[in-house]
Amino acid sequence: MIMSFIAVILLAVLSGVISGVVGTGSSILLIPALTYVFGAKEAVPIMALASVMGNLSRIYLWRHSIRFKPLFYYLLPSIPAVILGANTLWIMSEKWLNIGMGIFFILMIPVIHLLRKHQVKMKTYQVIIAGAVIGYLTGIVFSTGPLTIPIFSAYGLTLGPLLATEAAASFVIYLTKALTFSQLGAVNSFIFISGVLVGCGLTVGNYFGKKLVLKLTPKLFQWLLDAMLIFAGGSLLFNGIYS
Repeated sequence: MIMSFIAVILLAVLSGVISGVVGTGSSILLIPALTYVFGAKEAVPIMALASVMGNLSRIYLWRHSIRFKPLFYYLLPSIPAVILGANTLWIMSEKWLNIGMGIFFILMIPVIHLLRKHQVKMKTYQVIIAGAVIGYLTGIVFSTGPLTIPIFSAYGLTLGPLLATEAAASFVIYLTKALTFSQLGAVNSFIFISGVLVGCGLTVGNYFGKKLVLKLTPKLFQWLLDAMLIFAGGSLLFNGIYS
């Protein structure tokens, strides 16, 4: 268990680097590993706590680039939606939780490609609707960062403002989710300490990731994102089907 936990923290550092570069990906890589070491019911609140820390560090690194107007529109419906989603998740069986997350990660690949191919331009009301839908999905399947990035991008944000605003949105969403799990009695001392340690790994990775953010080509970004989604979706499906 100790060696597995050390491996998870090291993976958290790597995930933080990737998240710092592309704006998402930490939970996509970490959820399968956390599920394998701790189980799905424990992995989700651990990842929620870690994401609060990881996104807080990204906010600090990009604090001058946050765009508050789209952030407000996105969070307005997504906060109550993520509370509803987290409550839905907590009554699901661990087997179907793994299968559901796995299928969702894999289905995100064609959706992301369609959004990029058609270069959708989002208006304010569409950001509000997207916030409600993605907030609920984040409450259930945990990671929707690969969808949040294209939404803010379609609103006109790029590079620093894109990463900063997505980080701020994710911080509020995952803080809400972590508080909801706490109210449900899902956060004990072990889960809290585990979440903090994994979050420290993400924070270190985010610091190094910022130094690489302008060196990533769009093609490499999409390749990394697709690879992470296939890896995470396949791992979770395997765990769900054969558990």
